Amino acid sequence: MAPGDGGGGRGGSIVQSALYRGGRRTASPGSLAETFRRLREAPDGMAWIGLQRPSEAELLSLAAEFDLHELAVEDALEAHQRPKLERYGDTLFVVLRAARYLDAPEEVDFGELHVFVGRDFVITVRHAAAPDLSAVRRRMEEDPDLLALGPEAVLYAILDAVVDGYAPVVAGVQNDIDEIETEVFRGDPEVSRRIYELSREMVEFQRATRPLVGMLHALMAGFAKYGTDEELQRYLRDVADHVTHTSERVDGFRQALTEILTVNATLVTQQQNAEMRALAEAGFEQNEEIKKISSWAAILFAPTLVGTIYGMNFERMPELGWALGYPFAILLMAVVCVSLYFVFKRRDWL
Repeated sequence: MAPGDGGGGRGGSIVQSALYRGGRRTASPGSLAETFRRLREAPDGMAWIGLQRPSEAELLSLAAEFDLHELAVEDALEAHQRPKLERYGDTLFVVLRAARYLDAPEEVDFGELHVFVGRDFVITVRHAAAPDLSAVRRRMEEDPDLLALGPEAVLYAILDAVVDGYAPVVAGVQNDIDEIETEVFRGDPEVSRRIYELSREMVEFQRATRPLVGMLHALMAGFAKYGTDEELQRYLRDVADHVTHTSERVDGFRQALTEILTVNATLVTQQQNAEMRALAEAGFEQNEEIKKISSWAAILFAPTLVGTIYGMNFERMPELGWALGYPFAILLMAVVCVSLYFVFKRRDWL
């Protein structure tokens, strides 16, 4: 495996281990044991160890060497932690949630990063592809003066990289929201599902960014107590400003999606009401036509009935020998038809 914090084999591995003195790399040990040995030989040095999906044995080895708290080690093994900052003696344990925007599926992919920061070491533990810390290591190695400030400088550089990674996500989500607004007013039937999925991702994004605000303010509150370098103080304040801005944007996204969902529900309801009205009107018109047809059928049935009776070929029937029988039958038909016509007319069937 080539060196670099962006790699890492499956099942847990050392991505890269390096020793630094005065801001410059002095060694790149190939194992944890060699890293421990070389660090003990150089008490003024600093070890920066990157792990991806480490095994329990690897973490326990690090815990024994650097006196890591068992609770922090347990969290790093189990993963699925919310962003937080814990101090165990002289060691800081930081959990971060990195995010990246995937263009093709239009989704936000979240990764988890655990960072142990001690007097002479920095240990990063990743459980996903993100974040890629190789760029952070290159940046720090290209600035020896900053790296010479020690493990705190590495921590702040990692924080900055994670927070900077939120910017493309914010841009991608903003673009999605703009598209969703267009789809809502266009009446796209699939837009509700898209709103729901993006809202769910914003909940995750909010869980990743909101705790960072408090974490960074906690670090800033300890500047005087732990003698933090003034350059690092400025660095951290800048990161805190970016986090606050990102957190506010994410809160705005959630509110916007809630409002869009309400508007979409209103439009869908209006559309359904319009369709129901159209169906009701069509049904009413159909009923009117049925009434007319039924009325004329009844009117035409009356003379048909009379004609049918008098058309039967029986020898003995009343009125067969009556001279006025035919006019009487015609008159009877007319009276019945006219009577039915006025009855139906009065009831607005005709």
